[in-house]
Amino acid sequence: MQEAIVITEQPVSVSVPVGYSFTLRCRAQGQTSLQFQWFCQYQSDCRLIPGATNQDLPIIAEQTQLYTCRVNDLHRNAVFSDWVKVEVHQCVARGLPPQLWQGEPVIVLNPSEQQVEVGQPLQLQCAAMGVPAPSYQWYRNGNLLEQQKRKKLLITHTKVSDSGTYLCCASNRHGEHWTNAVDVHIGEQSQPTSLCCKSPGGRCTCGSGKFFATGKIALLVGNNRYQHHPNLMAPVRDVFELSRLLKHLGFQVVSLLDLNKAEMATAVSRFLQLLGKGVYAVFYYAGHGYEHVGRNYMVPVDAPQPYAPENCISVQRILQKMQQQQTALNIILLDTCRKWYNPGCALSQVQPLEPWGNTVYGYSTSEDAEAYELQDGEFSSGIFMKYLKKHILQQKKVTHMLEDVLEDIGRDPLVTGKQVMEIKHTLKEARSLTDPICPSGAAAEHWGHGQELPSKTVTFPCGARVELHFLRLFSNLMFVCAKPQPPLAHVTDPQLLLHQLAEADDLAIQRESCLDHVETLLASVYKREELDCVFQLCALQKIQTDVVLQLDLHYVRPSTKQRTCESLQMTLHKSLLRQFFSQRSDSQPAPARAGSVCLQDALVLSTDPKGSLSTGSGHSLPSSSPSTFSSEPEENDESDLGELCMALLRAGPGQDGP
Repeated sequence: MQEAIVITEQPVSVSVPVGYSFTLRCRAQGQTSLQFQWFCQYQSDCRLIPGATNQDLPIIAEQTQLYTCRVNDLHRNAVFSDWVKVEVHQCVARGLPPQLWQGEPVIVLNPSEQQVEVGQPLQLQCAAMGVPAPSYQWYRNGNLLEQQKRKKLLITHTKVSDSGTYLCCASNRHGEHWTNAVDVHIGEQSQPTSLCCKSPGGRCTCGSGKFFATGKIALLVGNNRYQHHPNLMAPVRDVFELSRLLKHLGFQVVSLLDLNKAEMATAVSRFLQLLGKGVYAVFYYAGHGYEHVGRNYMVPVDAPQPYAPENCISVQRILQKMQQQQTALNIILLDTCRKWYNPGCALSQVQPLEPWGNTVYGYSTSEDAEAYELQDGEFSSGIFMKYLKKHILQQKKVTHMLEDVLEDIGRDPLVTGKQVMEIKHTLKEARSLTDPICPSGAAAEHWGHGQELPSKTVTFPCGARVELHFLRLFSNLMFVCAKPQPPLAHVTDPQLLLHQLAEADDLAIQRESCLDHVETLLASVYKREELDCVFQLCALQKIQTDVVLQLDLHYVRPSTKQRTCESLQMTLHKSLLRQFFSQRSDSQPAPARAGSVCLQDALVLSTDPKGSLSTGSGHSLPSSSPSTFSSEPEENDESDLGELCMALLRAGPGQDGP
């Protein structure tokens, strides 16, 4: 017998920031005309929503609530839609969600590192926005945890085997996003997986047959903005994501964006200098590229149109020099097209590789094929990186890990018949990226270090104190952040502005190099209160002179009610900013203190009473009062939803509620 009313489209749960506007939808079919009435539930109180008698319910998110829609016909038959949850995040980082948000998952709360005694409970927590609300899946060491499908991971009685690296994937029909990976140590025996122990005499105590690295070093290059070729979108985010994952595996990482040929050559030279016997080396490139007769070429941002091998960087030449350093593992990951290009050009001269059985090539696509990007809100992500980040933390031979990536790409319907990953290797040992480190020298320890600068507190003539943070998302891109420090009783309505004092040519370089939407990545890493006033310094490798920044403090004096401006100027030494591009002979190893610059020596402060207001090339945000940062929305008790549904059914159409 045909039902009197059938709901053909159920409303869906959403997870959104406070103030976000959206619409819940309910569609139904019946034998007569239908009437709709929406209800909401908050803290066990179910209420009819006055005037909500349409199929669509427009909502401006204010607090986390549950909603359902009653549908009745002229014969007093009634059915209810599914209960759906509107989860409202009261406080999210600045820049989230991105301006062009289409409902894809956006991580607003990352799990934190834990150390737990054996037998005690372990709880990890994350949260993501999304329309529809995201589903969650937790992973440990790259392996799916079948029972952990909520944003809160709970293990009531931990074992030593529960130690490892955890991360969570939030997904909906628009895509997926991953949380930061965090280490969990259970019991006294748990140690970070990236290091191994030494005996009192300094000898590595890794057991026989256990593979280890004497160091782990990675160079990541992403070219996005090209002078003579179409711009790309995915490399900036892909380099950012891979950098974080490799750091969790114990790698010293340098990540660089938008390099010309000379800059790429310098970065590679510095990279090769730090390699040595027993080191695990990873080189990753995302950008334009091509292949000809088995040779792969990376295209710098200044390559002409059309380009030739002399305008590009040979991948095989880099690998040959990596082998000469007696490394234990060489991994080349190329996220670039491999279309045959300019067949009339002569090949670069490269000697055959030595048969040392330690080399792995991971191509994002097959020979004479293209590599694709996925549009993801304000950012894109390469298909290759989408699946590489899912598997890279696995404790298995690196070639087996890449095979898992290959299989996932092969199952993706978006690129079926268009993009297939290819793996080439001579790896004769079961080496893994998760292998421990047994250091044998100090030089490698400085690759990727020295770039995180300590915070600095400055004081204005009025007595107001401002803390400066120097944050690097990439090795050649820095954010300078200013945050007022309490108490501010002697000033009211403080506003901070950061800008650069420079010649027109220097400002033009900064404007041309500045990347849009990078602050969204910044907001995913740092807390909101650290990002009140932000200035972006790009293309640090191009800086030839010291950088002078001016910090303006606008405030109202309580005694006179007049608005006043005071300024401080800061000089950042060029040696601090472009430390990875200092010139050195390729034959000379890096000194032990390479690129190490003390902030007290690199930062010079002076007071300027005039307070110029000219705007620099970076991006400044107005300051706001600091607030407690919490991305976790309030929770509802949904255990009595069945009773609510039954009560509403008993009430029947025409009544206000149970």
